Amino acid sequence: MSKEKQPIDIEAMRHSCAHVLAQAVLQMFPEAKLGIGPTIENGFYYDFELPRTLIPEDLPILEKKMKQIVKQNQKFICKDEPAEKSLEFFKQTGQKYKLELAKEFIEEGKEITFYENVMPGPDGKAMFVDLCRGGHVEHTGQCGAFKLMKIAGAYWRGDEKNPMLQRIYGAAFETQEELDAHLKQLEEAKRRDHRKLGVQLGLFQFHEISPGSVFFLPKGTIVFNELQAFLRREYVKRGYKEVITPLVYDKSLWEKSGHWEHYKENMFQVTMDEKEASLKPMNCPSHMLIFKMTNRSYRELPLRIADFAMLHRNELRGALGGMTRVRKFCMDDAHLFITADQIQQEVINCIDFVKYVYTEVFDFTYDVVLSTRPANSMGTAEQWKNAEDSLENALNKAGMKFGINPGDGAFYGPKIDFRIKDSLGREWQCATIQIDFQMPLRFELEYEGADGKNHTPVVIHRAIFGSMERFMAILIEHYAGAFPAWLAPVQAKILPVSDKFLDYAKEVAEKFAGKGLRFEIDDSNETLGKKIRNAEMEKVPYMIVVGEKEVAEKNIAVRDYATKKQEVMDVEKFLELM
Repeated sequence: MSKEKQPIDIEAMRHSCAHVLAQAVLQMFPEAKLGIGPTIENGFYYDFELPRTLIPEDLPILEKKMKQIVKQNQKFICKDEPAEKSLEFFKQTGQKYKLELAKEFIEEGKEITFYENVMPGPDGKAMFVDLCRGGHVEHTGQCGAFKLMKIAGAYWRGDEKNPMLQRIYGAAFETQEELDAHLKQLEEAKRRDHRKLGVQLGLFQFHEISPGSVFFLPKGTIVFNELQAFLRREYVKRGYKEVITPLVYDKSLWEKSGHWEHYKENMFQVTMDEKEASLKPMNCPSHMLIFKMTNRSYRELPLRIADFAMLHRNELRGALGGMTRVRKFCMDDAHLFITADQIQQEVINCIDFVKYVYTEVFDFTYDVVLSTRPANSMGTAEQWKNAEDSLENALNKAGMKFGINPGDGAFYGPKIDFRIKDSLGREWQCATIQIDFQMPLRFELEYEGADGKNHTPVVIHRAIFGSMERFMAILIEHYAGAFPAWLAPVQAKILPVSDKFLDYAKEVAEKFAGKGLRFEIDDSNETLGKKIRNAEMEKVPYMIVVGEKEVAEKNIAVRDYATKKQEVMDVEKFLELM
């Protein structure tokens, strides 16, 4: 009977690939200084100080060296070494970054361990030695399928005061089939990149004059406004009241809310009336002010306040990335002011709202996690337990499967996060539901209860899309720029076969305009085939062809972008379908 193959520990395999890469780099650059080489999602990286700047053409050369090392089946051998011997080794080899780490480990009382790549056989020679706590396969022959992906700069230990090293990223999987599938997915993701499609489709642009802020072009503005209009319709159905609030507030507001203490470094600070102030990074403090502007009764609760005000957060320049990480953005933000006994039902209502939007409108799948108390938090342990129990009970009652994300709650309360999966299976954290007992206390909010006494409300912070910009970026990539008809900037493009059919095309256009359809007429001198190709490049949901037959029969030929099928129908029927 053949021996059953043992499953490979994928993390150990990827970490072993990082060591093989470091060995290959030292073969190519013997004077290289080694940084660190951890595993990451789908692969690994290693940081190096090198005598010259790497170029993309270096990666295939290093890959070839790595494959030679893999074929040699070098064993990964762990060795414990005395502190003095470890330090002496790194001094002799000139590995200054490893020496720095070893000194720190010794000061912290940590064990010093090395891993050697050793040639097979009784007299096996050590080919590579690295300071490492372990997690390896038995030998290099078990390193699976890998590919070096890219080169990037990275400060040593992530500190810009330290030297800039060169980071080599690699992807690694147990089989070549898995690696090929991953590379194919990356190519598809590149094709769907919202930064590329946003420019191609005329949706938005960025400009160096305002880093991290989106310039929405007319077509992108339509998508943005349609998303907001959809939410506004839902708000009416679900009892939300929309407000518009200021963007700049005196420092005293942020001190009261706790943001000046816990969030100041992320805020754009300005001077107002010769006093410290800030652009608002979130809406919650301004909504606390609205609640406090009048005397409140329990009869008004739940009070659901929604706000689309623009927010500003001082993200690091290097962390900005298209519309997924910006400095100026809009949240579909809402705050629910409720009594303690309304918590569970209101959380369930929020969960129902999220499920409707994600499942029925956009057909996303998603995972749910409950994030609990972080180290840097406000309030007592009892308050946090009550809040966490309230969220957990609501999730159970709503029949939701969920995981726990310890220590990832907001500083004022625990939260439920929804992680949607797009058409490529990538996860995005968007919707959030957060319980807050702290801010109502800090703002001394009160309502008169049925007992005639004053009580402090509980607040639920809630967002469905999260950042509108980020959600729009996700949709662009999810649909590869081909929005569903209700969201598309141009829903239909009318294509007259030639100029002599232009008058009829305008008749059709008048009927479209009367029903509020977003359309364009292609009155260019191009052939019909070129007009269709152009409309498909613009990802217009419907192409309306009008020619001699359509004029004679007073109908239209409707070509569907998604199916590429064409159907003849009268204008009224098409408008009913739309």
